Amino acid sequence: MVSKIRAAVFFGGPSVEHEVSVITAMQAIQALNKDRYQVIPVYTAKNGDLYTGDHLSDLESYRNIPEALSKARKVVLQKEGNEVQLVLAKQKRFGSSVVSGVDVALPIYHGTGGEDGVMQAHFERLGLPYTGPDVTSSAIGMDKWASKAMFKLHGVPCVEGVKVTQSQYFTDPEAAAQAIEQAVGYPAIIKPYNLGSSVGIHKCRDRAALLEGLEDAFLYSRAVLAERAVQNLREINCAVLGDDEEARASVCEEPLNATDILTYADKYQSGGKTGKTGAKSGGGSKGMQSLARVVPADLPEEMSKKVQQLAIDAFRAIGACGCSRIDFLLDNETGELFANEINTIPGSLAFYLWEKSGLDFTGLMDEMIHLALKRQRQQSLLHTSFETNLLQSARIGGAKSGKKV
Repeated sequence: MVSKIRAAVFFGGPSVEHEVSVITAMQAIQALNKDRYQVIPVYTAKNGDLYTGDHLSDLESYRNIPEALSKARKVVLQKEGNEVQLVLAKQKRFGSSVVSGVDVALPIYHGTGGEDGVMQAHFERLGLPYTGPDVTSSAIGMDKWASKAMFKLHGVPCVEGVKVTQSQYFTDPEAAAQAIEQAVGYPAIIKPYNLGSSVGIHKCRDRAALLEGLEDAFLYSRAVLAERAVQNLREINCAVLGDDEEARASVCEEPLNATDILTYADKYQSGGKTGKTGAKSGGGSKGMQSLARVVPADLPEEMSKKVQQLAIDAFRAIGACGCSRIDFLLDNETGELFANEINTIPGSLAFYLWEKSGLDFTGLMDEMIHLALKRQRQQSLLHTSFETNLLQSARIGGAKSGKKV
């Protein structure tokens, strides 16, 4: 009998997108093949503590989080020999404190503290395979300014913009606003440089709105981006699945919204609109699945192929792995297309795009885990040490004799 792969799903975290992460994780847990995987939910509280328990796989548990945590076990990750384990944070005096071994981690965080490379670095240190991009790619993907720089280096078009830090703004708000006006003009889009889910985003048409938008965006981030607003806007999204050796794009989608930029409410609280998907949304409990959308997007075949290729180019530009969603801005009058951002752990893992591309959610999860284990195998072949006798002869600088370091 073949033993199951112990797959720990990590979610929650210290982010303004905490709740969205919980919803995506519940969707992923449902989709995982229980005949193949032993699924271990690991909820990350907003203070960073880890908890596990079977009931944490049920969305209903999060209606009352304090009660759910009172029934859960607080744990930490540690390595014992060649095995990574979840162990009780408060060790037992007698008996084993091991809750479970872990074969692969599935970080399903949105936003800072999980999607930005923080947890990926923790998994790397333990030698634990994990789904999604590595530390560097995660950090670049979360930093909208850095990711756009990489896009441009790889020929992926982006809108013009400027980055403004908190210190620049609060030292002289009027000067910062003037610099934005000169670089971008109106209307301008203001957004935190390292958040998703449309938190802190504003479309500003004059100086007063600009200052108000900056004040709000700086509540969530130490730096913001100001970008030129695309006119005659259509938002087109496309997912990519793979790694640096092979990647493929999904069908395109067009989110539908009542405003001229998608808000948090548009994405997660739209409540019951229906697009070509034929699936009626159910509001916040369905995550990004609840957003009214047209899938596939109503685009000429040539434009669809252009979006798909640019999505793959953007994916490769930051060295992504697993499943990412790349969001584009299309000027419907001029036909200009711009990469807006890459979501390295997209809401609902963009499963609705893959379903329309012929890959169901369970198959998507299988492929993501396969990519994680493949990367770990490749990593294990690399040398992680270089044998020298340096420490045998080294001396601290300032010593009277011997080599100085």
